[in-house]
Amino acid sequence: MSDKPKFEVIDRRKMKAEEEQENQQPSASPVEAASVEAASAPPEKGGGPRLVVNEPKPEAAAEGELPPAPTAKESREQKTAYDASAQRLEEMVRAQNPAVGPQPPVSFEHLVQQFYVSAMIQMGAGTQDGQRPRVDILGARTTIDLLGVLAEKTRGNLTEAENNTLETVLFEVRMAFLELTSMISLQAMQPPQPPPPGKR
Repeated sequence: MSDKPKFEVIDRRKMKAEEEQENQQPSASPVEAASVEAASAPPEKGGGPRLVVNEPKPEAAAEGELPPAPTAKESREQKTAYDASAQRLEEMVRAQNPAVGPQPPVSFEHLVQQFYVSAMIQMGAGTQDGQRPRVDILGARTTIDLLGVLAEKTRGNLTEAENNTLETVLFEVRMAFLELTSMISLQAMQPPQPPPPGKR
């Protein structure tokens, strides 16, 4: 069995188009609908297993291929619907909590801070006193690498403040990672502690 994860990209625009076509077609009478359904259904022969025939995949959804990018019109319509939905959600939150003001718009600094907090939590920061820190060192490495990709792909396209924030955060999380991996290496090199005397 292959270690490579398998997933399928579903182009939701096709589903929406099919729904619209179904809604536009004149509806058949209940008798006609029942007869069409009965004709297309396989004859039932008891409770045993039945053959399930998979429909062939469209060429765009073949393995390894992505569906085409949405058009500019589709993107605009989706953005408008998203903004309206987000606004309704914010109004519901403010109705429940009148003291809460409008949320500030999300900025590049918010994105960088999100990565920073995720990496630090994965490295055990924020653990309450008396509790053993839970460390996800591999997850932290992935998050730090994502910050590195972000820095590389946005180079030359950031304001000075945005660039300083990103570089500072990247430096901080890499230093924390180096300290943590040094501690892990030291613990791994120490011989195991013998059990206390009298307990076997």
